[in-house]
Amino acid sequence: MIDTRTAPYAALVLRIALGVMFLAHGLTKLLVFTPAGTAGFFESVGFPGFLAYPVIAFEIVGGALLLLGVYARWIAAIAVVQLFGASTVHFGNGWSFTNPNGGWEYPIFLTLAALALALLGDGPFALKRSTR
Repeated sequence: MIDTRTAPYAALVLRIALGVMFLAHGLTKLLVFTPAGTAGFFESVGFPGFLAYPVIAFEIVGGALLLLGVYARWIAAIAVVQLFGASTVHFGNGWSFTNPNGGWEYPIFLTLAALALALLGDGPFALKRSTR
């Protein structure tokens, strides 16, 4: 049974957690690894290098939008696709993220967390609510 009094706050907590995670990952790709370095990594794992640029943009802009609660349900739905794509890099590495090159449990967890937020909705304190 869903507690309708607290479920919206669960969506808020999930939205903030995903927003912080996306913002941190996007800024790391931009400022630490650099866009060119991220593009090189993408190519090394079989993705076209040019995809690094929209991924960096999505992670930074999408993370900020999640934090602000701007169309959070739709941002989370797009994030499911992006996170699942990122997860595929780790499928051959096994379960544990401590495995060489990282396992798949963390990116799949994030994929499912984004899916949960897309299903739950924006949560309270959203600046611009998603339409259904």
